[in-house]
Amino acid sequence: MSEALADGRPVVALESAIVTHGLPRPRNLEVAWQAEEAVREGGAVPATIALIAGEVRVGLDEDALKEVSNRQDVVKCGVRDLAPLAARGGFGGTTVAATAHLAARAGIRVFATGGLGGVHRGARESWDVSADLTTLARTNIVVVCSGVKSILDVGATLERLETLNVTVLGFGTDRFAGFYLSDSGHPVPWRVDSVGEVAGVVRARASVDTEGGGVVVANPLSIDDQLDPSLHDRVLVEGMAAAEAAGVTGKDVTPFLLDHLSRETGGASLEANVRLVLRNARLAAEIAAELAT
Repeated sequence: MSEALADGRPVVALESAIVTHGLPRPRNLEVAWQAEEAVREGGAVPATIALIAGEVRVGLDEDALKEVSNRQDVVKCGVRDLAPLAARGGFGGTTVAATAHLAARAGIRVFATGGLGGVHRGARESWDVSADLTTLARTNIVVVCSGVKSILDVGATLERLETLNVTVLGFGTDRFAGFYLSDSGHPVPWRVDSVGEVAGVVRARASVDTEGGGVVVANPLSIDDQLDPSLHDRVLVEGMAAAEAAGVTGKDVTPFLLDHLSRETGGASLEANVRLVLRNARLAAEIAAELAT
């Protein structure tokens, strides 16, 4: 990976928290390999990021990827967790925030993930807002995602991204992607219809001095690939009620709801999650290749 960067070849960062905490074993390792292959097919070099025995790894070999996929003691690691985990020699699956931070530090310009974190429902009382947003406000990187996780307050998250001056683009759509759904119910500020247009936006940032923060490229699932909207809405409401009844709060809410959605949709939400991860990896690679020309 370091040779690819030195040679000016396109590189795409991939987060490892999807692998360590977002998908069930052994499917997690299969999808990790598939995401890396999607990046290669798109014309770029994949660089999955994780902490291995306290060491930041930007680009995992086969053994390291297997290890973080199978270990039981891997910590879901945000930016604030990097130093304590490194000091203890631990293993960490990096979130969107931590991956973006480490990727930019390594000189990687494009990052692919599933969905961003954001403002949680009920944040007026809990103040529960993902560090993904503030990290993107100060990190010069392009993040290809399928919007924010649909369990969040999408409208409030978009407002927060505006406040933080994070550029948001809709790829091939005027609507903001809804993770499992093609349409979150909210418009995007700007639409782009090609990787060339995305690259043009990224290059123009230098001329207007807005390279201090990130660019979000929201890449929706097609109508045919999305989760059935009525099923999604019903199961999500049931899941939030179950989380409240079980006293689940903070960072534990997201994995609880994702697991509930997977079980109650008969695995359909999991398959939609896999589809969007692979689509985003391929698009990120194409953007990285365009930026490298």
